[in-house]
Amino acid sequence: MGKASILVVEDDTDIQQLVSYNLIKSGFNVTCADSGEEALQLLEQEQVDLILLDLMLPGKDGMEVCTLIREKLDGSTLPIIMLTAKSEEDDIVTGLACGADDYVTKPFSPRVLIARVQAMLRRKHERELADRQPDEETIAIHSMVIHRGRHEVLVAGQHVHLTTTEFTILEQLAGRPGWVFTRQQIIDRIRGYDYLITPRAVDVQIFGLRKKLGDAGAYIETVRGLGYRLKEEA
Repeated sequence: MGKASILVVEDDTDIQQLVSYNLIKSGFNVTCADSGEEALQLLEQEQVDLILLDLMLPGKDGMEVCTLIREKLDGSTLPIIMLTAKSEEDDIVTGLACGADDYVTKPFSPRVLIARVQAMLRRKHERELADRQPDEETIAIHSMVIHRGRHEVLVAGQHVHLTTTEFTILEQLAGRPGWVFTRQQIIDRIRGYDYLITPRAVDVQIFGLRKKLGDAGAYIETVRGLGYRLKEEA
């Protein structure tokens, strides 16, 4: 497997150089963009395996760029890690809601950032390997067909594009219909046991997932005081 290609979208020259240096030192290919507009152009021209996207950018900010990548550039499975100087819960929740898979707050440790990148790419690689598995990797429930290997969801025969996080949550719930998963169990599945994310951020992901699934989203039930479950078929 060749070197993974990382797109760093950061307008602060010092931070851009720091991030790029550590990524190259860790064995990655790196391309840099100073603005959201430049990043969108590069994505149309180059193959990218992961994006490090700053929240505060001139012109289109990170939120808008992330949304455009998810909606218009067929980037539903492209891992996006948001870089932000804001650590308030509202900013984190908003970043995840617009399609980011992970976030790192400034100032950050380069070692932590590299570990997050490696973990995200490892999950991406595992998903690609799973694509070679037979059709028993498919979950069919209600009007949904969920193919683990292909990272593909169909609702009533129509493709629904989910982010990595949304897909992981749906896969977890659909794998054991009727089983109640707490918010912490969902967090652990998505991020790993050492990941800091709030229960409210999980609620935002569930809200977005229900919206994308349309009528099928109603099968994701809230169990008050506990968490969420996917309703069993009658």
